[in-house]
Amino acid sequence: MKNCKYIAAGMLAAALSLTGCSDSFLEVTSPTQTTIDEYFNSDAHIAEAVVAAYDPLHWPDWAMNEYNPVNIMSDIMADDMWVGGADKTDNAPWHYMMNFEARPNAVISGLWTDAYSGVKRCNDVIAYMAKEIPDMSQEHRDYYEAQVRTLRVFYYNWLWKFWGNIVYFETNFEGSPYLGTQYTADEVYGFMIADLEAAIALDALPMKETDANLGRVTKAMAYMLYAEIVMYQNDEQRYPTALRYMTEIINEPGYDLNPDYTNIFKEEGEWTSESIFEINYKDDNAIRDWGSPLAAGGTVLPTLISPNNWPGGTDGHDGGWGFCPVRQETYDRYDAADTRRDATCWNAGAVGADYVKRYQDTGLFLEKYAAITGNNADQKASSELNWNNNLRIYRYSETLLNAAELILRGAGSGSAQSYLDQVRSRANVASIPATIDNVIEERHLEFVGEGKRYWDLVRTGKAATVLVPDQYGYRTNTWSESKKYLPIPQSEIDKSQGTLKQNNY
Repeated sequence: MKNCKYIAAGMLAAALSLTGCSDSFLEVTSPTQTTIDEYFNSDAHIAEAVVAAYDPLHWPDWAMNEYNPVNIMSDIMADDMWVGGADKTDNAPWHYMMNFEARPNAVISGLWTDAYSGVKRCNDVIAYMAKEIPDMSQEHRDYYEAQVRTLRVFYYNWLWKFWGNIVYFETNFEGSPYLGTQYTADEVYGFMIADLEAAIALDALPMKETDANLGRVTKAMAYMLYAEIVMYQNDEQRYPTALRYMTEIINEPGYDLNPDYTNIFKEEGEWTSESIFEINYKDDNAIRDWGSPLAAGGTVLPTLISPNNWPGGTDGHDGGWGFCPVRQETYDRYDAADTRRDATCWNAGAVGADYVKRYQDTGLFLEKYAAITGNNADQKASSELNWNNNLRIYRYSETLLNAAELILRGAGSGSAQSYLDQVRSRANVASIPATIDNVIEERHLEFVGEGKRYWDLVRTGKAATVLVPDQYGYRTNTWSESKKYLPIPQSEIDKSQGTLKQNNY
């Protein structure tokens, strides 16, 4: 539709300049095509638009000719894995981010585009529903609106955390150039939290979805998103509400810890009682390909992070490109009895297989999303792009640890010790005192490779002392407050006609 708009606008301008037609020239009725307003005039077609608003969730791992998997883009700036690849020029923007020397001409930009694509689609749905839809009930209207409002905040959360000072809009721009107001990160937070509160206030989302709708946002997902952005902003006034939301999830019979941590990231571990929100990927008849990366199908993430030229099937794994080897220090951080260690860190180096050891190789790889033999067997296009590993976004263990931390920060009553103990007991490790530092470290152990650690270090004020030069010479710079937000891609600065101010990175 966007391309058609550009073509139509150009044809119209040419026609007007050549003929000098009156305004009646604009009043054209297509004899063969349905207009957007005509099409999005039924419940079924609005439902299609809602589904389209979910689509950009799948794109960041490979879209816009870039690899930007959100969990990895977060964790390479933390302290659990290296970037790897062939050398420092392979996916160079990742290496710059890891060393806190990102630059406008070499910074991830696909994620920026993907997120704004999601925002645009969410805005579309709300605009389509601004009119009377003859066959739509109020219940469906509220359900659709609650979904896309929550999704819109989710997309803005990507932009807000990575870039901070961004353009924010809830109504799509009319006509080129598509320029909007850039707001400070604090202002963006205010808009986001108000939007999410409005979505929750509709009370239209189920706490847990049916099997047929797994992958849609739920009230529990909205609650987790609320806690995430409130805690990242250190918005103490909203801590009690965030704790109340966590407590509601804890009291919901449908959610619980998966008894077996080693099972969580297997195919059979998708959408268990621990799963609050996942982004679905599939290999069954998957048609995603290099020429059509936005087509339905799987993910490239296992290809990215598995050892290069690994002999397929050995140790139950297939090979990849050798990015993001896990640091030895990460493996050593776990107690030997901790079931999370081997479920997180695949010790490929100990298997004895002959694979190509690439830059920063440690022999350790992220087991959670590793290429497991058979997990792309039913795809119909590119085997590298169509792994069926769902991306885990929110798990019940994070609900418990959020609640524990919020209680310790004075948000309300409850047993922080019990919540922490539940997470540690599942991992087969002994109880430790419930302190804020211990809860943050438990999150560290629990969520390696899930895109949580870097943001935890930033929000708790620990980044400047933890993210420092290493003994290997890979990270030579220290994180500082100016590194909180990445440089805005120069291509976006150039297109903004002076309306975007670059971040002071």
